[in-house]
Amino acid sequence: MRKGSGQTSAKTGDVPAATHAHQVLGMRLKSLRLARRLSLRELAEATGTSASFISQLERGLTGASTASLNQMASALGVSVAMLFEESKAQNHGVLRRSERPSLPPSDGCRKMLLSRPPLSDMEVYVGEFDIGGSTGPDRYTHGDAHEMLVVLRGVVEVSLGEARHVLEEGDSIEYTTSTPHRSENIGSGRAEVMWIIAPPTSVRAELEQYTAWKPLAAR
Repeated sequence: MRKGSGQTSAKTGDVPAATHAHQVLGMRLKSLRLARRLSLRELAEATGTSASFISQLERGLTGASTASLNQMASALGVSVAMLFEESKAQNHGVLRRSERPSLPPSDGCRKMLLSRPPLSDMEVYVGEFDIGGSTGPDRYTHGDAHEMLVVLRGVVEVSLGEARHVLEEGDSIEYTTSTPHRSENIGSGRAEVMWIIAPPTSVRAELEQYTAWKPLAAR
């Protein structure tokens, strides 16, 4: 380094902040793209960019404009902040029943989130239904992913379009999330189900609504 240049020498192993940010963005972008089963070309087409540009982003070789980041976040169904979120690496995570993040009860149903970061290629939820409880008065859709519902307890009626299916403990059903669907407890006691969705269809803002809950009374 020349004297008087106004620069300081970098220590071995130091990574410039900008470079580190590019690396984090690249890893998150690639992880989210693969979780949604999108090719480089498909994401490029959805964001009005090129496959080579997306490839450079994923390798941390370049940055992106605010407009491009907004388009990518929208195409991937996440917030811009989530593109830069650096999750701690871990191979497993224990979630106690008493710590399950939950939405406030609605229509006699409490929905709890089981899957959490760094898991990003699927969503897993558990739903507990009071007698007569349901996911709501109307059938609904969310994205175009693969969903499986497994009945863990009780008797549940699952409506898919105009078809209705009565499932008992241990039964399961698969469908696309773009099919209008609804679940209702038609049994004489509480019912419990599990939903598995891949790739995820919820955006970050929806997941942030889940908060810690208190277990239901013993049954």
